[in-house]
Amino acid sequence: MGIEPVDIDPKPEQLTYTFGGGQPLARVKPGVPLRLYTEDCFGGRIRTPDDLPSKVVNFPYVNPVTGPFYVEGAEPGDTLALHFASITPARDWASAATLPHFGALTSTSHTATLQDPLPERVWIYDVNREAGTVTYRAANSDFTVDLPLDPMHGTVGVAPAHGEVRSTIVPDAHGGNMDSPLLRAGVTVYLGVNVDGAMFAIGDGHCRQGAGELTGTAVEAAMRTVVIPEVIKGHATPWPRFESDTALMSTGSTRPLEDAFRISQHDLVGWVGALTDLDTMDAYQLLSQAGQAPVANVCDPNYTMVAAVDKRYLPKATAYEGVHAHLRDTARTAGLTSD
Repeated sequence: MGIEPVDIDPKPEQLTYTFGGGQPLARVKPGVPLRLYTEDCFGGRIRTPDDLPSKVVNFPYVNPVTGPFYVEGAEPGDTLALHFASITPARDWASAATLPHFGALTSTSHTATLQDPLPERVWIYDVNREAGTVTYRAANSDFTVDLPLDPMHGTVGVAPAHGEVRSTIVPDAHGGNMDSPLLRAGVTVYLGVNVDGAMFAIGDGHCRQGAGELTGTAVEAAMRTVVIPEVIKGHATPWPRFESDTALMSTGSTRPLEDAFRISQHDLVGWVGALTDLDTMDAYQLLSQAGQAPVANVCDPNYTMVAAVDKRYLPKATAYEGVHAHLRDTARTAGLTSD
């Protein structure tokens, strides 16, 4: 048996809306699993198609996160590893919406046009954990279809550098609202530590999300998530990275989208080169032929791209001294995974 997880079930007033600037919800030790409750991006206020965000959500208090957590021993220049052992919907329903001037296919404050905003509308999804499905129902027809349940977290991050305080809806080098469907159970996230304790937080659970999060919302849901933190001393990480059993992934978040693409690819070229002793041009060439570029979001204040490479093309390469495999085994041995 492994270490018993610490349960963290915050009250609504304990939820946080920024990275940086807050007091820790709790101090945690590396290697000790946390069983977290996270609220959906609307604070659980959207329950029916009549609950329009403009009526029930108190903007800008959206996208709450659980945390921040002070990780003992984490210092600037270190890397925080967060292994997501399991991500499970906490309710049997979830919601999605379109919001005026928000999303990839509408006029926004940064992409201004003279057209009218798209209409505000809400969809409620049935969540069937046993069947592993979420049910989509069209708002203006009888069309319905079951989609596979694929839980993920859209938002995870640490306190930013230089004393900055960032809204939870903004992704950047500290993490934040990256909205990558690849951040699912079984994945380890690596975040560069900028302040003592790292001060990480997690939220924005999605039952599933398409690439790009086209409308600006996914199937938004409260989650019960088990995460195991670990500190990698003396190893800086410039941009958030993911590791699964089969792939290494780098992220980049900015505008325009092509620069987010460049950040993610640049980071992965350097990471692969360091792991394989390939020089920059050889690593660049390898990823040009073997790499992938999944889109995360094209709707947030910064856009997010992911650069990925299958581990089978990197024989004998071990990232962060094998911490992913160690944490994965720890979670399995303790019975904390959903495998």
